[in-house]
Amino acid sequence: MKLKFIFLFFIFFLVLISCRKEIKSEKGGIDIISNVYFDASKGLSKMQSFHLSRMNYSGELMIELVPDLEFPEITTASYFIKDSVFYDLNNNTSTVLSELQKKKKPTSVYAKTIGAVFTKDPLLNYRNRRKLSDTVLFKKNYKRFEINSPWNYTRYYIYPTDTILPYSLYKEAEKDYQGRIERIDSYDKKKDIFVTLQLIPRKNWDDTAKGIFEFNNFVKNRKSE
Repeated sequence: MKLKFIFLFFIFFLVLISCRKEIKSEKGGIDIISNVYFDASKGLSKMQSFHLSRMNYSGELMIELVPDLEFPEITTASYFIKDSVFYDLNNNTSTVLSELQKKKKPTSVYAKTIGAVFTKDPLLNYRNRRKLSDTVLFKKNYKRFEINSPWNYTRYYIYPTDTILPYSLYKEAEKDYQGRIERIDSYDKKKDIFVTLQLIPRKNWDDTAKGIFEFNNFVKNRKSE
């Protein structure tokens, strides 16, 4: 009887795993922020913070605002991203996205040089990773693993979630750990530089992106009337 119960529980557990559904977030934003610490072995006083990207999405459509590295309140570039290509908006908030796609030639997101980085490359030395104990950061529970090499030491923090965002850092690892990477801590042993990279999800759009999305929804609804 006990053996039968264990067997039935095991079958039930497998069913739960196979029925796990991923939920796509319909609307929101993602901030990508990096802190760089120079001469890290001597302390963390020499630090510089960079707001690398403000991404906003509506379904699969994304508006990326790239802040100036020295003056983050100024937007230096803005992009419309769809699938694996992007279009330069030239900071034009009244752009009709459907017309933009007809008139402009798209560029692969993998060729983008500023803002959020898109890559097809696998995570270097991922097979040699070492599992770490779970931890809590900013009141959120994270799974962790580390990759150590002669030149670099990196620690990855994965937030377990079924909610999928339209942008992620390393899909391979996120699939294995059933979550998303929200933080990477990396130490360059030769240059003595410690870098943190944070992916911070948010529920609301930036005002600029909100204006673009709402204007395009207005144009779309007007055409369908």
